[in-house]
Amino acid sequence: MTATALNKETALIVVDLQKGIVGLPMAHPTNAVVAHAARLAAAFRAQALPVVLVTVHGGAPGRTEQSRNFADRPSDWDQLVPELAAQPGDYRIGKRTWGAFTATGLEGLLRVRGITQVVIAGIATSIGVESTARQAHELGFHVTLALDAMTDMSREAHDNSVQRIFPRLGETATTEEVIALLAQRAR
Repeated sequence: MTATALNKETALIVVDLQKGIVGLPMAHPTNAVVAHAARLAAAFRAQALPVVLVTVHGGAPGRTEQSRNFADRPSDWDQLVPELAAQPGDYRIGKRTWGAFTATGLEGLLRVRGITQVVIAGIATSIGVESTARQAHELGFHVTLALDAMTDMSREAHDNSVQRIFPRLGETATTEEVIALLAQRAR
């Protein structure tokens, strides 16, 4: 399904497009994912709409069977990729869980600005992107997912999110379709 509309009060959330994650092996070429996310960010900025750049700085404290050691990461691991061209007016959110809303203040930041809809892009589709989309949906935001501006370490996980989960959380679109909706919204 293609997204039908963007509300006047829409924000872009870009999840975990940081050096350490973009450099991992992914199901789709990350250079294309990053380029699409950068185009979205530029289009949102051109419309004076909020751009939220999310990075992960660690993991939740609970025990898991697949634990990650964040202590052995390079010092620039959590730095945004330069292609996003982060601007002083962008909002930066650091997180320690999969979803961007948990213990970050993101909901309050969006609510105080009257945001009613979010467009989400980033890596990994089935982890940070899906968790953020689930949280946004549960908090009552309209959710649009920019499918060509995301990827996952597993094609099966990516496809599961796109085919089975996302249609229940919101609407999906390509970068071009989102940009076209932004242009319609501006008229």
